[in-house]
Amino acid sequence: MQEKHLYEYAVIRVLPLVEREEFLNVGVIVFCKHARFIKVLFTIHEEKLRLFSKELDVDQIKLNLQSFEKIALGTKNCGPIALMDMASRFRWLTAVRSSVVQTSRPHPGLSDDLEKTTLRLFEELVL
Repeated sequence: MQEKHLYEYAVIRVLPLVEREEFLNVGVIVFCKHARFIKVLFTIHEEKLRLFSKELDVDQIKLNLQSFEKIALGTKNCGPIALMDMASRFRWLTAVRSSVVQTSRPHPGLSDDLEKTTLRLFEELVL
């Protein structure tokens, strides 16, 4: 029997007009300290985002989401936050913020296959 890992995940959201608090789920972050696993998956539904706001800077949102991914992976040239330990990077990425790109609060789960779980969460919550 394969070991089950306690993991945490958060949904990445884009709020085209932050003051309206309307959002579109665009990705997930999955983290498991014990398995030393962290992964960000995202996609941009540009047509849907444009329904919220025609002035939205989609290119900037793409850059922000790519930064989320680089920070999660600990990419060396991505600033001091990317150099923190994995748990600290996850906590920073999921911290409450008032910006166009936000995350849900982290949620726990158990998984015996973190890659499959990440894909399942992405499909269920984003696609």
